[in-house]
Amino acid sequence: MTPTEPSTARTVFTREGDLWHPSVLSRGPWDPRAQHGGAPSALFAHVAEGAMAEPGWQLSRLSVELVKPVPVAPLSTRVNAAPPTRATARLTIDLLAGEVLVARAHALMLRSQSLALPAGLPEPQTPRMLPLPADCSEPLRIPGLPLSGTSFYETAMTTRAAQGDVSRGGPAAAWFRLAVPLIDGVPTSPAMRAAAAADFGNGLSWVLPAERILFSNADLSLHLYRPPAGEWVGLMAETLVDAGGAGIAQSRLYDEQGPIGIAVQTLVLRARNAA
Repeated sequence: MTPTEPSTARTVFTREGDLWHPSVLSRGPWDPRAQHGGAPSALFAHVAEGAMAEPGWQLSRLSVELVKPVPVAPLSTRVNAAPPTRATARLTIDLLAGEVLVARAHALMLRSQSLALPAGLPEPQTPRMLPLPADCSEPLRIPGLPLSGTSFYETAMTTRAAQGDVSRGGPAAAWFRLAVPLIDGVPTSPAMRAAAAADFGNGLSWVLPAERILFSNADLSLHLYRPPAGEWVGLMAETLVDAGGAGIAQSRLYDEQGPIGIAVQTLVLRARNAA
């Protein structure tokens, strides 16, 4: 089975037995053969949630190691779960292309509970990300990306620029919403939506010209203290880089009600003529 052609792709992944078949909607901006990091990250969130034997668990942390470029090709997952405690469960999930490990995720699941929190708790520094999606009209356009067309960024996601001037680089904010189901026949959960959006921080807040320097991320660490409500996930992102060849992108995540968590990416910087 080959990647679904643009004219027929309706989901990012289709499952066939033990294999996950990515469509061209999973493609990233650097190589048409490789996926955008948001696609496998969201897949990891789905596998982690599906691995829990009973309801009442929520994804609190997802640490994704992008070991190799994740190919737009059939993939399989392998789950190793530690015995859960009363409050937590820990999973390691391998993503394989054939027998080759291409990505690995560590997921921390927390058992949900209802607490009566005291009044007067401190307010977050930025209680809401404004303007809200309904008040934003411009789609996000990240300049200099070498590939365009059918992809995770341009086709699978609907975007709305919210803060900053992405055409000039630097800290910026934008809203993201999956425009298609992530997995054929499977409802997209709040955690899957958050993981799909969280990988956009480095592109959103770019500081280096993409036509000359690669700034792809080698990992993604997502921390959620509550699942997002609604379909839109907002990122308020900033990128820091060093001449030694490394950088980080830090993102605060929001839904329309307020903050939901944070995400950090480690960036690998390379001159394009040396890549």
